Amino acid sequence: MMPALSPALDLDLIRKYAVPGPRYTSYPPATQFTTELAPLSLQDAIQEDNAPGAGPLSLYFHLPFCESRCWFCGCNTVITRRRESADDYLGWLIREVRLTARLMDPQRQVAQIHFGGGTPTFFPPDELRRLGALIHEHFLVAPDCEFSVEVDPRRLTRDHVHALQEIGANRASLGIQDTNPAVQLAVHRIQPQAQNQQAFTWLREAGFSSINVDLIYGLPLQTADSFARTIDDVLTLDPDRLSVFGYAHVPWIKPAQKIFDQKHTLPSAENRLAMFAVAREKLTEAGYLDVGLDHFAKPGDELAGAALSGGLHRNFQGYSTRAGASLYAFGISSISQTADTFRQNFKTLPEWQAALAAGHLPVEKGYRLSIEDQRRRTIIMSIMCARRLDFAALSAELGVDFECTYAAELGTLGDLITDGVLQRDATGLSVTEPGLPLLRVIAMKFDAYLRRDAQRHSKTI
Repeated sequence: MMPALSPALDLDLIRKYAVPGPRYTSYPPATQFTTELAPLSLQDAIQEDNAPGAGPLSLYFHLPFCESRCWFCGCNTVITRRRESADDYLGWLIREVRLTARLMDPQRQVAQIHFGGGTPTFFPPDELRRLGALIHEHFLVAPDCEFSVEVDPRRLTRDHVHALQEIGANRASLGIQDTNPAVQLAVHRIQPQAQNQQAFTWLREAGFSSINVDLIYGLPLQTADSFARTIDDVLTLDPDRLSVFGYAHVPWIKPAQKIFDQKHTLPSAENRLAMFAVAREKLTEAGYLDVGLDHFAKPGDELAGAALSGGLHRNFQGYSTRAGASLYAFGISSISQTADTFRQNFKTLPEWQAALAAGHLPVEKGYRLSIEDQRRRTIIMSIMCARRLDFAALSAELGVDFECTYAAELGTLGDLITDGVLQRDATGLSVTEPGLPLLRVIAMKFDAYLRRDAQRHSKTI
């Protein structure tokens, strides 16, 4: 069991090792997906996943619509004020669910559901109820299913909350990003704190068991002092979890971000680091545990318990407590994952709809993992989730002599050990407290694809 974590943060270590790298919500990263789908055998991949003894299911629904564009956003969104778009989109989602569900074992329980976006609460309450009915019609939802929804407090009504409660939602993630009005104006997202407070009140009254807040550091006009005030504002809401992300500036992928280059100077790397440091200091002083990377949780939260016991799991939604589930994702750009495959849907509405109209699974890209990919995934997820490499356990699980097979990779860890990021003993390697912000850096040492991909990723801090 991991010990409780203290606020220690070694800024010199982070300065030394903060380089671009994958977030490892998957391995191999999505940059390796290919449009050559023949090796994937889409229907076979789903039917293979139905083998006897298969684990539970996790369902993801991408609901892409937003009324306005936040200029920092890296998500796949569709900007519109036309509420009828939700009804149209749901009609196509019904086709995709039916196409997929008929290939699946109807007795497999759903342990986890997530509505992401975009803005899921762009959908009117009755459309959310309709989506919930679709899920319960085609899938066997476990009584203790973790059902989370991303919520924009600017687009939330009490009826939205009631509709989500009725269909089984019990966790919410609120996008706040920053509470400073000047920063909000600079990023085109005006969101008074009163809206955040109202959303929390409604969700708590409805019995939501966990509420997460998303924050972003590295945005225009932010400083360490201003971000400290944002943390103070958010702490008054008493969230159960927080995700504190570093802004990823990729205008060659998200053209809307070019406006920052024209209007504002982004904070320097040193100022970004100061923001991260002040956020971590304030949150750990307030009693939150550093779960790893950019996640913090109250000690009594299920995520914190999983971090302390080594029971964390990681998927495309970030850290999770529901390990062993196959992920089935629906909607544009969504990514599904089985034991040895990934598949990603078309990213635009016309392409996605055209595939569904032809009666095909709307998959644009995918990947089938080799045995070596699966081994490296196990190693990397051990680093990201358990924060330890147990040599004997990995040798048994992978069917190889771990120290011998990965001697070259282990040989690259010398600086990390010398600098106190890792500790090595006769049984394996453990990530130290100061090393927690550098989990991605450690994992990169075992990534066989990184050299060709390095410049396609965001900074690790």
